Amino acid sequence: MANRYQEMYNAKKITVEEALSLIKPGDEIVSGFAGLEPMAILSKLHTIKDRVSDITVWLSLSMGSYEFFNNPEMKDIFRTNSFFLGAGLRKAHSLGTVSLQPVHLHNGFVRKVQVKPPNVFIGTVGPMDKHGYCRTALSALYEKTFIENADLVIMEVNPRLPNVGGDTELPIDDIDYIVEVDRPVPILPVAPITENDQTIGNYVATLVNDGDTIQLGIGSIPNAVALAFMNKRDLGIHTEMITSSMAELAMAGVVTGRKKTLHKGKLIGNFALGTQELYDFLDNNPSVQLLRGEYVNNPFVIAQNDNMVSINTGLQVDLTGQICSESIGLRSWSGTGGQNDTAEGAIHAKNGRSIIALNSTAKDGTISTIQPWLTPGAAVTLSRNNIDYIVTEYGIAPMKARTIRERVENLIAVAHPDFRQSLREAAFKHQIW
Repeated sequence: MANRYQEMYNAKKITVEEALSLIKPGDEIVSGFAGLEPMAILSKLHTIKDRVSDITVWLSLSMGSYEFFNNPEMKDIFRTNSFFLGAGLRKAHSLGTVSLQPVHLHNGFVRKVQVKPPNVFIGTVGPMDKHGYCRTALSALYEKTFIENADLVIMEVNPRLPNVGGDTELPIDDIDYIVEVDRPVPILPVAPITENDQTIGNYVATLVNDGDTIQLGIGSIPNAVALAFMNKRDLGIHTEMITSSMAELAMAGVVTGRKKTLHKGKLIGNFALGTQELYDFLDNNPSVQLLRGEYVNNPFVIAQNDNMVSINTGLQVDLTGQICSESIGLRSWSGTGGQNDTAEGAIHAKNGRSIIALNSTAKDGTISTIQPWLTPGAAVTLSRNNIDYIVTEYGIAPMKARTIRERVENLIAVAHPDFRQSLREAAFKHQIW
């Protein structure tokens, strides 16, 4: 049987140029998520510009920077869309070559397929095993959802990917063509932690108990929160993104999953992205499972974790508790991601909590992140109904079961002192109570 699988594998091997020759005018292409981006193919996609038209490319948390979306002259040939903007796509967005699709992770990709399923999937997998399976080693977020609906599946095979379990296995039968590569796995460096970040992390730690199950977002504040958890015991993880700081908690014995009421003893996520140390931790680790976004981020599934704590960050908060985490006014900055999914799941869990942690100011202290109202055009990422606590370096503002008048007082108390008076005056003037 092993010979049959190897024969199938060998018959599917092609070059990057041959893979690109399969792309036709009008194709709608989805790329693997983040660390599974097929960089060899995408880096040369622009070379077919003279023979194609009306190509749509879907990326998400893109780790590369490519000519087809960096060159404004190509935007009429390649239409680039994204479910979540990273640094490269954020820069290209200002060129008019990229558009964001707002989605909840628990159903956004299924809804996309229901409206218009992309016909081509390109991604990256690890080497085939003796049973004829490759693995989408760093993500199960949406890969299979799109692969199952695609007419053409092309995979780069990278032997440097870790071997990660869960809903990641992909039989060689489901791959049409293979491009072998050997390149470093994309790395997301650990964001440096400031003194304010650490103060915020320490406040958040007071809201988390031994045995709780946690979800953490991306960035320096979530990293600081994880560091503040080092004295906790028997934490569990049910999260969209498995981060480097989570691996550190697991290797330190803080995360065991022993008290979880769902997937006891397992570290559950949609995707993983971080340092090489994270990838080494994930490799052949039976405690880790990557599962589909429509399962992991389903609020009804999340709520089955007793003592579930959703911990995320934001860009701006208004005095009623609305949170914007994805735009600066009308300007798209990142994406909805799973913030609302995990918060809604947490507030419906037994003894669950929904927390937003952020610095009280931005732009070197010149702007308050707590405002009377969100900047016009800002997206409301998290409803004010789905938040229990908002934390800054000045303390904890309880939101759960609080009136707007109480919320105003609590938020002003954790705003930077330089802005408290103006916030109070705006609240009175505009009757925010």
